[in-house]
Amino acid sequence: MRRILLIRHGETAGNAARVVQKPDIPLSPRGEAQADALARRLAGDGITQIFSSDLERAAATARRLRATTSAPIAFDPLLQERNFGDVRGTPYDQLGFDLFEPDYAPPNGETWEMFHARVDQAWERIQAMAASTAGTLAVVTHGLVCRSIAARHVRLADGMLVPEKWENTSVTIVDAQTPWRVSMLNDIAHLENPELRPSPGAAV
Repeated sequence: MRRILLIRHGETAGNAARVVQKPDIPLSPRGEAQADALARRLAGDGITQIFSSDLERAAATARRLRATTSAPIAFDPLLQERNFGDVRGTPYDQLGFDLFEPDYAPPNGETWEMFHARVDQAWERIQAMAASTAGTLAVVTHGLVCRSIAARHVRLADGMLVPEKWENTSVTIVDAQTPWRVSMLNDIAHLENPELRPSPGAAV
């Protein structure tokens, strides 16, 4: 059966320091090592196409998958993290409000409604790419994108709940056909080394 692997990028310094991410932030050394471990885990999983956010932290994760699978990468800005506009670069503990409130509209950024509408477009492209991919499609994206897809577009197995936190380089396995059933959710079994485990409280 064809599958979609929904993957969050590796850790960045902004994740570890709990800072609202800027778009160009790269993987940290820990994030690079996480991405390498992910690539080793998935080397034999039949990935024939990679679909990735074009933000550097996701792109760098995707390039490591390409190195072990030889699968081509297609980049798409629809897979980018939610745009928090002028708030980006601010430590969470200096915000003074909940960034994830349903009605919060970041200046020069995306509301939840705008963000979910963009993810809906990304999901349409994921479905189309999965339909035209002979093997496994790996989708490398961001935590809130993973959460939006899991909450709104796929069917979780009994007992699964949509996580509040998506771990860096986590793998979620989705059947590449309707009703888009999830058989594995937010899994980081490849991060066995304690030094590679995500930082406590790592941010979006």
